[in-house]
Amino acid sequence: MNDLLDNLWWILLSINFLIVFITAGYEVMHFREPVKSISLIFALFMLPVIGLLVYYFFAQEFRKSKLFNRKKLYDQRIIQHWEDKLLLKEQQLIDINQDCIAQKIKLVRLLQNNQKKPVTFLNKVRVLINGENKFTALFEDIKSAQHHIHIEYYIFNSGRIGNRLILLLCEKAKEGVKVRVSYDYVASNLSRKAVKKMKSCGIEIYPFMPVWFPNLTRKLNYRNHRKMAIIDGYVGFIGGINICDEYVNFEENPKEKLFWRDTHLRIQGHAVKSLQAQFILNFNFISGQELIIEDNFFPKIDFTDKTAVQIAASGPDTDWQNIMEAILTAINTADKYIYITTPYFIPNNQILTALCMASRIGVEVKIIIPEKGDSVIARYATNSYIEKLLESGVQVFHYHKGMVHAKTMVVDGVLTSIGSCNLDNRSFDINFEINAFIYDKKLALEMTEVYHKDLKETTELTIDQWMQRPALEKVREALARLWAPLL
Repeated sequence: MNDLLDNLWWILLSINFLIVFITAGYEVMHFREPVKSISLIFALFMLPVIGLLVYYFFAQEFRKSKLFNRKKLYDQRIIQHWEDKLLLKEQQLIDINQDCIAQKIKLVRLLQNNQKKPVTFLNKVRVLINGENKFTALFEDIKSAQHHIHIEYYIFNSGRIGNRLILLLCEKAKEGVKVRVSYDYVASNLSRKAVKKMKSCGIEIYPFMPVWFPNLTRKLNYRNHRKMAIIDGYVGFIGGINICDEYVNFEENPKEKLFWRDTHLRIQGHAVKSLQAQFILNFNFISGQELIIEDNFFPKIDFTDKTAVQIAASGPDTDWQNIMEAILTAINTADKYIYITTPYFIPNNQILTALCMASRIGVEVKIIIPEKGDSVIARYATNSYIEKLLESGVQVFHYHKGMVHAKTMVVDGVLTSIGSCNLDNRSFDINFEINAFIYDKKLALEMTEVYHKDLKETTELTIDQWMQRPALEKVREALARLWAPLL
């Protein structure tokens, strides 16, 4: 017994590495992205026990293979119910007499072929800069709701903004408006009292994929990162702004409070039908029910505005990385300029290569990222990509006014993307995301002006200055880069 106790550590270590070798073999045989596999295998061998925990919680795809198969059954029935009616045939796409569509026809085709997502034309869009403008518009539309209100958010916190929204939703529910709420269980911080209050008012509220100890597992895989709302099937909101006080720059807030720069979009028209379909799919999944499709969910649209909008949704339940592929196509087909704002820039090789190539071809490529951000390891991982960008002529800017959380892209003055997707592996391959792609010169001009205004709050990085950063910073970046595929 004494010999066993004396050698217990070595026995446990041997068992750990036996499991590690088996797990590494399993990982290799599943033909995932090599960089990600190498990062996982590195963690397995270099971090005894901890590496196995990291692999189990952050890399396993058993949820994807089991849980989401049931979700796809809902998808097929509901999507085909109405989106085929809006889907344009190939000849109709060719016949479209819109310059913006003609210039980005490859992107339109991609989303139609990938996900049967139609490009819709009877839409009116309005850009909402920062949380204070987004919530003013959202609350006004909620007050006017007559039939239903659908809310789906990554972060829904009890707080000043959250409590105001809860109070308003309860008032509408008592008036007879049907209110349904979906929130991410891991990211949100809704009190039990708040949830109980909403349920007592008749609100149907469900968390997205609950897990044990959410405060200790904030990066667990497969989270619903979307931020959207649908009112009466006629008005929709989509973008980067969560239901949380930090997203709102209240005038009476103390000066030391971090300024939060973000972008959201208000849509009226046919594109809201795509948002509605995505909400129903996820709500059915998390609630275990199947909502009866009512005519009020997809009302008739009689609009004079003709802004072209295409919604792209992606997640572990989709066959393709729809948003990533759409962004990649937009980059590869750019002729004049690409203006990107993202809080987390940890790209895969495809996106990084495409941006560098676009710049070397002669396309003007600008990227705004936070100077500090809200994640230390993500900041160092982002910094590890900057040297290659600068060497290729890509202009990189550090936003120093506060936290820039907007996820936007403007291309060639004809295409704009606004949504929840960051330029990182988690958004591309793991989380549920949703973006709007707008083919419209007027909106692209507006967003270009917004971009140039944001540039005034930035500092441009130069290759000479960047190469002179301390050696310790480079070491931290190199270590963070190893974890980049898992962030």
